[in-house]
Amino acid sequence: MPTTLPSRKITAPVFFVLAIYLVCLALRIFEYFVLKTDATVLGENIFHKLAGIVILFAVARYLSYSPARIGFTKDFSGLLWGACFGLAFFAIAYLSEVLILRASFERLDFYVSSYSVTGNFGMHKEAAFFLICIAGNIINVVMEEGVFRGLFQKILEEKHGFLTAGIFASLLFGLWHAIGPVQSYFDGDSNARQMTANLILLVTTSSLVGFKYLLLDKLSGALYMGMADHFVNNTIINILHVLDAGGADKLVRISIAQSLSFVAVLIFFVLSRSKNKQKQH
Repeated sequence: MPTTLPSRKITAPVFFVLAIYLVCLALRIFEYFVLKTDATVLGENIFHKLAGIVILFAVARYLSYSPARIGFTKDFSGLLWGACFGLAFFAIAYLSEVLILRASFERLDFYVSSYSVTGNFGMHKEAAFFLICIAGNIINVVMEEGVFRGLFQKILEEKHGFLTAGIFASLLFGLWHAIGPVQSYFDGDSNARQMTANLILLVTTSSLVGFKYLLLDKLSGALYMGMADHFVNNTIINILHVLDAGGADKLVRISIAQSLSFVAVLIFFVLSRSKNKQKQH
């Protein structure tokens, strides 16, 4: 029988995590500002995320972390539950946006666009673009959930506990998304005031959403429920669009879906922890 090697102990987990994070961030900055893959037919910066997946499993191997330890278990049922969870809240969000825009609402439309902090752009209805969108978002969620909620969380938890580790990893996830507003500013799509406002908004909301994914992982015991919810969020906003007299994609639905789902997960998590404590007593 093969034996499982004991995991390598990290004496300074915060600095170890920051070192990995900075390597991934450097690759992200290089692709956003030098390669600019999002301006190609791919419509997405995915090469740094592919590199991030390689880094994820290389570091896990170095630490003797099994895939299951960082959340890649053999029970994939969380994918279905996470997809249903995300779709349910986005159904509420789309309905709410249609009702808000009812005076000027025209229709829902399916096409592939690329997300930008200043609004979605592009309109592709060819099957190839839908496949690229789906593949890109799969790569995205595997990398981000695997690194932030899997690897970073497990490294930090060993010394700092679940909550502290989760808050720190979620803040890093929020800062990870700061690149979008900065890129928009340097591309001339926004001014300094708009960039600052977008930075505050995106970093804050991404941190909270990242913490929501972590709670889903904790409740389900694997990364898959958070990954599926993350995938639904990223994909649906790029393929199902709300058109009204003023144009498309006011993006109100994202705020509605994420706010409601965050509150629901937080309430369920608190009730679940309370119930477990009662059982222990």
